[in-house]
Amino acid sequence: MNKKIAIIGGGNLGTAIAEGLIQSGFVAAGHILITKRNLSTIHYLEEKGVLVSNDNAEALRFADLVIIAVKPFQADDVLGAIKPLFDENRHVLVSVITGISTAHIHGILNKKISTVRAMPNTAVAIQQSMTCISARDITSDQLNYVKELFEQLGKVVVIEEKLMEAATVLAACGTAYAMRYIRANIQGGIEIGFDAATASLIAAQTVKGAAQLLLQKNTHPEQEIDKVTTPKGCTIAGLNEMEHQGFSSSLIKGIVASYEKIASDNK
Repeated sequence: MNKKIAIIGGGNLGTAIAEGLIQSGFVAAGHILITKRNLSTIHYLEEKGVLVSNDNAEALRFADLVIIAVKPFQADDVLGAIKPLFDENRHVLVSVITGISTAHIHGILNKKISTVRAMPNTAVAIQQSMTCISARDITSDQLNYVKELFEQLGKVVVIEEKLMEAATVLAACGTAYAMRYIRANIQGGIEIGFDAATASLIAAQTVKGAAQLLLQKNTHPEQEIDKVTTPKGCTIAGLNEMEHQGFSSSLIKGIVASYEKIASDNK
């Protein structure tokens, strides 16, 4: 791809996006510029051919597509400082900032910039993210380019922006929920005889395999559960005991609690 990409904000997410794009071959390293106030932590990217800078204005002059990956409390100041440099006929803006709507971004810029709001999760670091995106004032070609970009970093789904908070809970918070399940599985594995390292490997690979079954076969979880639950067997005994203890209910309540927290914070 010939488009030049600027990433404003060289924190964990911004650098993970840069590294994933390089590893995938989607864009040449020299076509990526990443900014951060303290350049010492991103010099390793420079060694890979990425351009680094502490000047956000330079990033706007360089890039066709601008990914803003700063913290939410920094968004207004960062966007406000560079808004004169945004070109409605050139730039596509992608925001990966949690809780900042495209309407809010347009209000700051006071320009009709093609804008995409994207919510990747931490698995972007290994190109296995689940990224939800929504867009406004954008052409189909521009949206397809952004989709293709994030497809280098995992799976992508386009949603309505009103669902972005829900996407944050299911895809981003969901990583933590899955990790907590795996941790509990490891603890149970240790209790029934495995050492911690072996229990960790078995638990993590089993969850990975279960997820791959759903993704590759496009089946419902209950279909796969039926394949491993035999009459009077150990699997159904364990599942039923978990349900008696509120397993599914507690997960659903946790998802709703996270969503209600985001909704109340964004009022």
